[in-house]
Amino acid sequence: MTFIAPIKFAIDLLAVLLLALGIKGLSKVRSAREANRLAGIAMMLAAFGVLLNSQGTIGISINSWIWIICGTLIGGLLGALTAKRVPMTAMPEIVALFNGCGGMSSLLVALGVALFPSSDGSDGVVGELIRNFSIVVSLFVGAITFSGSIVAMAKLQGWLSTPSWTQSKARHFFNIFCAVLALIGGIYLSIDGQNGLFLIVIASSLLGIGVTLPIGGADMPVVISLLNSYSGVAAAAAGFVVGSQLLIVAGAMVGAAGLILTQVMCDGMNRSLVSVLFGGALGSSSVASGGGGEYTNITSCSPEECALSLEAAERVVIVPGYGLAVAQAQHTLREVTRVLENAEIEVTYAIHPVAGRMPGHMNVLLAEADVPYEQLKEMDVINPEFPATDVVLVLGANDVVNPQAKTDQSSPLYGMPVLDVQEARTVFVVKRGMSAGYSGIKNDLFDLPNTSMVFGDAKKVLGDLLLELKDLGVGSKG
Repeated sequence: MTFIAPIKFAIDLLAVLLLALGIKGLSKVRSAREANRLAGIAMMLAAFGVLLNSQGTIGISINSWIWIICGTLIGGLLGALTAKRVPMTAMPEIVALFNGCGGMSSLLVALGVALFPSSDGSDGVVGELIRNFSIVVSLFVGAITFSGSIVAMAKLQGWLSTPSWTQSKARHFFNIFCAVLALIGGIYLSIDGQNGLFLIVIASSLLGIGVTLPIGGADMPVVISLLNSYSGVAAAAAGFVVGSQLLIVAGAMVGAAGLILTQVMCDGMNRSLVSVLFGGALGSSSVASGGGGEYTNITSCSPEECALSLEAAERVVIVPGYGLAVAQAQHTLREVTRVLENAEIEVTYAIHPVAGRMPGHMNVLLAEADVPYEQLKEMDVINPEFPATDVVLVLGANDVVNPQAKTDQSSPLYGMPVLDVQEARTVFVVKRGMSAGYSGIKNDLFDLPNTSMVFGDAKKVLGDLLLELKDLGVGSKG
């Protein structure tokens, strides 16, 4: 069946091109939906290419085809239902779960090849060593990705808390012990392809748990990004195992992109990756070291007073945070901004790189409400514009707008890039209460004379604000 090789090559080439176009299209909101479809088609072609090659080389029985088709249908149905039903507040958890599924897929592929190796012996000694090494990498990274992602999802969902022992030096000894066991298993596995197989899987899984368990909510965006990179590395290794060029290319791109994004997230938090992985949780260290203090100059106001300030404004900046996602108030916010835009008031959104609980969380949240992408401005772009801003509306953000990051050298936030909202003429902060952010410290913004607190659920406050704006005739025609 010599004709299968060129067909598979053509399929893989087409899939690589579609994947590259898909990734390029994801850089813009307007083309992201179509780009996601292109990437999905690329993955389907890649899977078909692997199956075609397997059918031509080792053959696939009818019974195997039934399992493949049933697994594809069940997985596709579960994925579609999950995508349709997951709320925006649970998006970080679902991303973590998908990362884990990617790691588990790579692990299962490598496990299957290791347990049921090809018996033709055509690879030679060097080929056998490369195959075994690829299996080791895929098992090691895949297991860490799966167990770490499940822990991250459970912590985000509130199902799992941080045990006290993980904040002590004992966790380092545990992680080193697991890493050594995984290394021993990898050496045995590299030699003959089966000895040490389950040792590396179990030890790597425990290592993933041990590394992720101490990390708190403040660092979770970095962890999710890093786990996404791990899933790409595992996929690339699985590509070597099964001989799929597309899987190698796709995994390498995901791994590299994930590492770049992880570095961007670390820069946005003024944290090093080493301190995130081995230094424990930012929130835990902050709470332990204090950094509190009492508020002495809090000014509260009603939605009516906020509406009057917005009516008189020429330029308004919205700062979205995780509280906006919790309240599911993005659609109500969009109605408010439409009223302001109809009144020829300029509206923009200030996006901090670590706002929310995953990379790009606020971008996804606002895109769901059809907010124009052009109105979203990154921190470096929007910060110089705050002095010329009439009103800033902070919705559910806390640490990313805390001036302590620039003014208080004793603060655990010191050095972290933040949004300079205090430079605006008037700042309204919508919060349910005076609870601290992930860092567990006081927010000096709330005490400033140009800041007013609007207490209440973001969705209700925005709904009341919308009614007040309409009663004032803001944005009405004629």
